[in-house]
Amino acid sequence: MADITVTPANVLPGTNAGIDSGIAGEAIAAGKTIYLNATTNRWMLSDNNGTGTRQVHGIALNAASAGQPVAIQMSGDITIGATLVAGQDYWLSGTPGGICPRADLTTGMDPVLVGIAKTTAVLAISPIDPGVTL
Repeated sequence: MADITVTPANVLPGTNAGIDSGIAGEAIAAGKTIYLNATTNRWMLSDNNGTGTRQVHGIALNAASAGQPVAIQMSGDITIGATLVAGQDYWLSGTPGGICPRADLTTGMDPVLVGIAKTTAVLAISPIDPGVTL
């Protein structure tokens, strides 16, 4: 399997979306998983292969270059702009900002849940990080 392929123009928050905003610390595309860097107070791409980046605080709702504003959906339903499998759980991948099915997690990665697909288009965001490494 592989990361889901997100079409950024099709990423839309649901009516129950919990949304925050901030400043991007690097180039970010809509539909990418992001976290708030505590040192710089900037939003960065989550990455399961990085040090200090293995966390998910939400999903970007718009594209932003470093220093530009970004909207972050932190909870609720999101039309992710990709084809999902209803009922499947989706996780932080080893690709910066990526989302993958559980089968793609490998030794050395942290199992960080991004959410569960409610339909083939809608992901219920519910980040959970148990703080363990596979």
